Amino acid sequence: MAPVITLTAVTLLARLAGLLGADALTDWQLCLRIGLAAMFTLTGAVHFHPKFRTDMARMIPERLPAPALLVALTGVLELAGAAGLLIPATATAAALCLAALLVAMYPANYSAAKRGIPLAGSPATPIGIRTAEQALFIALCVLAAL
Repeated sequence: MAPVITLTAVTLLARLAGLLGADALTDWQLCLRIGLAAMFTLTGAVHFHPKFRTDMARMIPERLPAPALLVALTGVLELAGAAGLLIPATATAAALCLAALLVAMYPANYSAAKRGIPLAGSPATPIGIRTAEQALFIALCVLAAL
């Protein structure tokens, strides 16, 4: 839920700043990129928190090797993508790469939901909600790339 709240709040605050006179923030697509960057900064940083890192490693499907390494790799990719969204020259590529990353990470999210794996003491997210969130994030990354 925190990623959805972060994405929504930061996007809306950026857009509000644009409406209040911040000329650079009058573009809805830039505001969306800022919101996505905030969300991916949050989710990427969580990959390195000891409690979340252990839970995330448990989310990785058992057939994949080195779950801790995959958690670290995806965290680095999320943080790099967040930075890339804020640089005009790389924003489109970063948004598309983050969409691809979300597609690649879906099996871990599906596996976690199916096996009822909670994240840091929160209840496990049902498959339907997890799938809808992932689809929303992918769609917003694609919109940010257009």
